[in-house]
Amino acid sequence: MAVAGQRQAITLRSSLGRMNAKAVRTQRKAVVKHQRSLVVRASDASADPELSELEAVAAAVERLKLENAALKDQLSVEPEEEETPTPEVTVTVSDPVELEASVADKATPSNDPFKDHWRAPGWTYPPIQGDGTGIYQYDEGYSAHGGHLSYRWNRYCEKRDAIDQYEGGLEVFSRGYEKFGFTRSLEGITYREWAPAASQAFLIGDFNGWNMSSHPMHKNEFGVFEINLANNADGTPAIAHGSRVKIHMEGADGEWIDRIPLYIKMAVQAPGEIPFNGIYYDPPAEEIYKFQYPRPKKPRALRIYECHVGMSSPEEKVSTYLEFSRDVIPRAAKMGYNAIQLMAIQEHAFYGSFGYHVTNFFAVSSRSGTPDELKYLIDTAHAYGLVVLMDVVHSHASSNATDGINMFDGSDGHLFHSGPQGYHWMWDSRCFNYGQYETMRFLLSNLRWWMEEYKFDGFRFDGVTSMMYTHHGLQYEFTGNYGEYFGMNTDVECMTYLMLANDMLHTLYPECITIAEDVSGMPTLGRPVIEGGIGFDYRLQMAIADKWVEVMEEWIDDYGWDMGNLVFCMENRRAFEATIGYAESHDQALVGSKTIAFWLMDADMYDSMSTLWPTTDRVNRGIALHKMIRLFTMGIGGEGYLTFMGNEFGHPEWIDFPRADRTCNQGKFIPGNGNSYALARRRFDLADADHLRYQHLNKFEMHMNLMEEKYQNIASGHQYISRKCDSDKFVVFERGDCVYVFNFHPTQAFSDYRVGCKAPGKYKIALNSDREEFGGWANVNEDAEFFATEWGHDNRPCSFQVYAPPRTCVVYAPAEYDEPLDAFCAEDPGADECRVYDSWRLSGARQLGWGTLRGAPGPGAAPGGSGGGEPLGERVRG
Repeated sequence: MAVAGQRQAITLRSSLGRMNAKAVRTQRKAVVKHQRSLVVRASDASADPELSELEAVAAAVERLKLENAALKDQLSVEPEEEETPTPEVTVTVSDPVELEASVADKATPSNDPFKDHWRAPGWTYPPIQGDGTGIYQYDEGYSAHGGHLSYRWNRYCEKRDAIDQYEGGLEVFSRGYEKFGFTRSLEGITYREWAPAASQAFLIGDFNGWNMSSHPMHKNEFGVFEINLANNADGTPAIAHGSRVKIHMEGADGEWIDRIPLYIKMAVQAPGEIPFNGIYYDPPAEEIYKFQYPRPKKPRALRIYECHVGMSSPEEKVSTYLEFSRDVIPRAAKMGYNAIQLMAIQEHAFYGSFGYHVTNFFAVSSRSGTPDELKYLIDTAHAYGLVVLMDVVHSHASSNATDGINMFDGSDGHLFHSGPQGYHWMWDSRCFNYGQYETMRFLLSNLRWWMEEYKFDGFRFDGVTSMMYTHHGLQYEFTGNYGEYFGMNTDVECMTYLMLANDMLHTLYPECITIAEDVSGMPTLGRPVIEGGIGFDYRLQMAIADKWVEVMEEWIDDYGWDMGNLVFCMENRRAFEATIGYAESHDQALVGSKTIAFWLMDADMYDSMSTLWPTTDRVNRGIALHKMIRLFTMGIGGEGYLTFMGNEFGHPEWIDFPRADRTCNQGKFIPGNGNSYALARRRFDLADADHLRYQHLNKFEMHMNLMEEKYQNIASGHQYISRKCDSDKFVVFERGDCVYVFNFHPTQAFSDYRVGCKAPGKYKIALNSDREEFGGWANVNEDAEFFATEWGHDNRPCSFQVYAPPRTCVVYAPAEYDEPLDAFCAEDPGADECRVYDSWRLSGARQLGWGTLRGAPGPGAAPGGSGGGEPLGERVRG
């Protein structure tokens, strides 16, 4: 127990050495066996496949154990029993989703897995290219706002030029962590901190018994304090690895303050204490985790599994990086996702903030383990071929001055805007001053740190809407008028910071993926910097989740669902800018909101999900619509797909982090939940139970992902809506080479229903929501063949007939499938029905372009919309 006034010792214990490599190997083999069984059963192969390739992969994963001699504790696992064969999963489609290639392409360990091009001798950062006018070719409406766009481009160039001239370029400038914070050389430790408003500073910690005056720091003319600590007589560092440190300063107003260093790599809350302590994390070389697996190649289309490590266990506790590596990563790979997106990685003192009130930007969340254990997690994901994205928070910082970076030197303008401009009234947090030189260094270096030290593959930038506008998007309605985006409401300094960030990331790491969380529909956000855009690869298509909430809450009568409204929302996105579509993310799972499954099935999820007896009509309806909503969203909602962990199988509980009773600033009593973790977990055990209906939703999601992996539909340049019929409650569209058929009608089945397609030939069923293992009624014959003839229908050159039971969705694919027929639109890229990838690079620009969505957006475009052009398929009847 902590004694008042006495600092408690902190013992850093890592479980990394406790990972049972054989158990990891067994898990990996189970996933590969599962994937192989899909192929063998579906193709009616007469013999088992060769296992030499699998054994090689399993052996590779086995070698993924830590070479950490000092971390030798053994993981508390049950004695390993004889391996139980993984049950085969029956797949009855005639042409399965084969995963042979993806299994064969799994990474193999290497002593030097990262061969970054910028490390090559003689490499120099390329100069600014272009004049920022490349964006004008996509939208003539930009011309009317040329003054603003030119000013933005010029500000970006000015900052690039200054960094090139005074800092050695972006490559050097973005390695601020090698200059500031703690750095170690053969002679000793150097600690530097930018704190211009402080008049005096001392380094304190366990190393000097918390003596407030024994280690003074010296301040230069730029406001940088510095101290050098020579090695001890025996050659060991003056500060021991794992010991506590802080900086003691006389702040702006003359008050003495203690702060955790800005660039601290780890911060820990000691047992029995409330404040966090900065930890000097500098393990010996032999104890540092060594990566063995390269970053996977960027997928053509992302299928993201959004995850929170701490709440990823079915148990009522904070889960660890190692448990996540063991339990969730194999699950995500088996489910067919190709990326995981990690929330709450940056240290945050308040667990209930979901990681969005960051206190220590360079430190990993210590609740789940050590920095090296996070590295193990990422290396494990790479071994499975999964891209790892980090949910990075650069939109604001926690207002917590005790544990975080707020009021660091006693002034409110350190890294942030001073006064009201620097305070986010809704989030109770601080807003960065993106035009300040050291703020740019801090944030750019933060991105570089996570890429270099932890080998992340990219970032989902949180709160970009709040960053880009001086009003933060609060109490402001975007109508699509371009003056809302290109005017005085826009924080140009933030826009140029984002341009610098994307410039740096995509230049140094060409496979890096950046995603913007923006609800405003900011034009040019998803175009390359070289064209004058902001440079993101994707934006989140946030309106879709809101639309499904509206449907669940307001569209009470199933017979009144508006097919055109649904389709418009899905395709209402900016041409030439890629998006990630999702039916629900973590936002919809939070307490106070509802997941789609909860909206659909409500309390019946607690007592009517057993397969051992008949269920309710509400559950039957909910399971059917849950599958349709997710496939509908993946099919036409964007150029990528995302779901939050657990939502794929209809998780029955919302998220509520542990919290105690409290009284708010207005004196109102706010009850807590007894600091319970009961609702801060994920019940994967429900999806794994063979007697519960959650398994049906889980299996459908898996097969939906695997179908997409094979056909690469959402990565295709072809998308066409041929039918949206309110009377029949029917939607038919093409994506890639496949035809998606949705019958939302609650009671009506249709026989010999004619659907249009782009090419003649034989089609087969690639995915069928009515299959029994998906909780369906098996009314669709999956052995049937469908012959498309040159019978024009719904403005399509060909068509075939199908049987469509109520509340079902079926995907039809060419029977003789080889590669996506993206050449379909090659002769006429401007055709109404085509969305075509750019096949060119403009002045070396990254290949991010998208073809027109019935004309480029005009000045009157709705947020993310198709502007003056007609929405895709608008002239089709229905």
